[in-house]
Amino acid sequence: MTVRIVVVSHSDKIADGAVELAAQMAPDVMMVPAGGTSDGRIGTSMEKVMAALETAAGGDGVVVLTDLGSAVMTAESAMEFAEGSGTVLLADAPIIEGLVAAAVAAQGGASVHAVRRAAEATHGYPASRAKPEDHMAVATAGEEPGMQPGGQPADLAAPDASADFELVNLAGMHARPAAKIAGGLSGLDADVTVNGVDGASMTGLMTLGAGKGSVLHVEAYGPDAERAVAYVAGLVRDGFGEP
Repeated sequence: MTVRIVVVSHSDKIADGAVELAAQMAPDVMMVPAGGTSDGRIGTSMEKVMAALETAAGGDGVVVLTDLGSAVMTAESAMEFAEGSGTVLLADAPIIEGLVAAAVAAQGGASVHAVRRAAEATHGYPASRAKPEDHMAVATAGEEPGMQPGGQPADLAAPDASADFELVNLAGMHARPAAKIAGGLSGLDADVTVNGVDGASMTGLMTLGAGKGSVLHVEAYGPDAERAVAYVAGLVRDGFGEP
């Protein structure tokens, strides 16, 4: 079984379209749209969301994504009344980017908490993940934070694992490769940067604008650092399954 996902939107077309898009990258993940009102208008429906949660029950947990403010309130209310003992988590994430990242993470077998983290990482750096500057060397007494004696910048702590990989797929770092990298890394116990951006952030990876032939410099910190670097290596070597 895998983590399942419910998408709550004010529009049934948006919810259906988001699920259709994410399914192209995560075909084995159950994603249930709950968009619009019961009579087909723009809005949200407690009944539709509760029905979606019931449909999604039975997996390894459920992550819920929403669009606008009242959708959050509807989802929270539905979650309170939802039956079953499975874990249901609400993700604070953009509905498209967050859904794609969450779906790819679920496709890779990530836990429900890791799937939510993958969705929320599309905002940038979530609080649950360390930023690269968190690895700055501790300054000596009397010196400014992040500075060596004499006013020189302190070096980043050496990563537990690192490597460089050249992109071989024709399209480079577009949405699908970014989602695969971010989704897989979000389920590992490691803080990873790719060319300086958070490796678990699909949006951050896409901002690199890395085309075919570009080199990805990967640095990883933590217990799963070597696994994280090896994971990226495998994806890049296989061209992300693309030409």
